[in-house]
Amino acid sequence: MTLVGNWSYPTAIKFGAGRIRELAEACAAAGMKKPLLVTDKGLADLPVTQSTLEILEAAGLGRAMFCEVDPNPNEKNLDAGVAAYKAGDHDGVIAFGGGSGLDLGKMVAFMCGQTRPVWDFEDIGDWWTRADADAIAPIIAVPTTAGTGSEVGRASVITDSVTHQKKIIFHPKVLPTVVICDPELTVGMPKFITAGTGLDAFAHCVEAFSSPHYHPMSQGIALEGMRLVKEYLPRAYADGTDIEARAQMMSAAAMGATAFQKGLGAIHAMSHPIGALFNTHHGTTNAVCMPAVLAFNAPEIADRFKTAADYLGIDGGFEGVCAYVQELNDSLGIPRGLSELGVTEAAIPELVKGALIDPSCGGNPVVLDQANLTQLFMNAL
Repeated sequence: MTLVGNWSYPTAIKFGAGRIRELAEACAAAGMKKPLLVTDKGLADLPVTQSTLEILEAAGLGRAMFCEVDPNPNEKNLDAGVAAYKAGDHDGVIAFGGGSGLDLGKMVAFMCGQTRPVWDFEDIGDWWTRADADAIAPIIAVPTTAGTGSEVGRASVITDSVTHQKKIIFHPKVLPTVVICDPELTVGMPKFITAGTGLDAFAHCVEAFSSPHYHPMSQGIALEGMRLVKEYLPRAYADGTDIEARAQMMSAAAMGATAFQKGLGAIHAMSHPIGALFNTHHGTTNAVCMPAVLAFNAPEIADRFKTAADYLGIDGGFEGVCAYVQELNDSLGIPRGLSELGVTEAAIPELVKGALIDPSCGGNPVVLDQANLTQLFMNAL
């Protein structure tokens, strides 16, 4: 099978190996003549980034880059990025990298023309309508991992460095104009990033499939996304040069983020405050939380996961799926408990406080309150 395609759902996506070479064409389509490439510190000097800058330079688009992006980006990174955007008189953003680079890049484009502070646009009610939509710069997204799916998302997660809370900033125009999904860009990912990002995609699909909200399109996408992860994540982990596995995982990542328009749940409600307080890797944290959350949600999701088990080729219905999830985690070197990520029992009250206000709470099939979230964190330790 030739894994190349031009897709228009949920935005324009150029998918296939080697398609980073079409970056200049994508800039033209987005109306960019002087883009700013935003990525994280770890990627800045790597060949994959430098070769991308060379593509831009050769096309007469410059090679401007902002890379002061932390693993869990915050408003200080954002302020610095907006300052760099304005100082360079740029006309668009290329969000490049994993979740941190993609999320911050999208926010630089969003905030470069706003006059209100970023927290005024948090994903609460209709706060997004406060933004000046005409002042949002065009965005091209280029993922270099296969997990977050932020390249097809209408929001970014930014950490408040004062309160240590992760906050979701939403606006429809934050959805990138063009996405380039080139699996060759993910070949150099180390094993632990391959595992963590891949399980992030899996968590997105699992939670979307579990959500009680009505969205049958997302339900179908989530189910197939789980299948792709089950089949191809072990291959990508075992052999990072397996381009078919890398491509299928890149598809699964975009599918997970498309599916979770149906809703997320306790996995993410727990993971966001953990990441903000302990600076843990988001996908890995999701994976550690997943077994405890599946068990907690069992009364509401067991029946629907019988369908998933059949589709995924897993024996034993819901119980079989739960056993498979733990086996998958173990095979990919994922810790068995949050304590191995540095999370302490003393921090649980603060984590519960953060989880209760996380928008993901609303998509959990079992209503979350202080008591059961406290128990969930204890179970996941």
